[in-house]
Amino acid sequence: MRTAAGAEIIIRRSLLYSPNPHMKGAQMNKPTSIRQIRLERRSPSYWRVTFDLPPLNIFGPLEVPKLETIIKSIETDERVKVVVFDSAIEGFFLTHYDFLAKLEETTSLPLGTTGLQPLPDMLARLSRAPVVSIASIRGRATGVGSELALASDLRFASREKAILSQWEVGAGLVPGGGPLARLPRLMGRGRALEVLLSADDIDGDLAQVYGYVNRSLPDSELDGFVDALATRIASFDKQAIADTKRLVDIASLPSDAEIEPEWGAFISSLQRPATQARIDKLMELGFHKPGDVETRLGYYVGQLGNQ
Repeated sequence: MRTAAGAEIIIRRSLLYSPNPHMKGAQMNKPTSIRQIRLERRSPSYWRVTFDLPPLNIFGPLEVPKLETIIKSIETDERVKVVVFDSAIEGFFLTHYDFLAKLEETTSLPLGTTGLQPLPDMLARLSRAPVVSIASIRGRATGVGSELALASDLRFASREKAILSQWEVGAGLVPGGGPLARLPRLMGRGRALEVLLSADDIDGDLAQVYGYVNRSLPDSELDGFVDALATRIASFDKQAIADTKRLVDIASLPSDAEIEPEWGAFISSLQRPATQARIDKLMELGFHKPGDVETRLGYYVGQLGNQ
């Protein structure tokens, strides 16, 4: 893998996270049921994509081909006009990358059509697709989940249940899926740096105030609102939708060149001993397992420097 500057990054670890051999429970999660990303065509013009990756909606290299197939369908289907992303997992919209997967499973994936690494490639293409993408956020949108939401055209959050976060800096990481280029455009430099450098949880109401999401809605109203909006947009002319979005994109989307350095920075930061030590501590506390650490990740990364 190469950084934006062209310098080769030598991968020495076999896992994204190398567990301390003396740490109890340091092994890869085994799914208890089928992990899938479901595509439902509610009509030819209105699709829904549901993340069903129990128990925590963690996204890893095994999910990349699944999402790639869906993104390609969104790009090429002549009739689809709107796609809603949601979750089947209680409490989790879509969370962080899989740190227990073998690193070569990620680094061996081919570059995408944009020339970016697979995850940022898919997100960049989603942003530019001639289709309206809507993130319906209930539960934690952490790391990859936040990055997918930011790449979507519209974001709506449950007031009571949505949590957005770019938690990575708290664990010694640099976010790699495009938020460094996208967040400043949405909320300004100062608020973007607050989100990124505080690495803290942002609830639905604050996310609305900051421009992280379009609206924060009562949880009981979220599904109905999103469905009504998607149905309305799906009734409009596709060419008018695509042309309007394309012209807005010119003024608002970061270029691929702005996004590209982030993935190299993520991989480089991951290999630092200080970062591995922080991830060690998170794993000891219960990271990657159902429980309080995954539910309150912003709190726990804030405590790592005090332990």
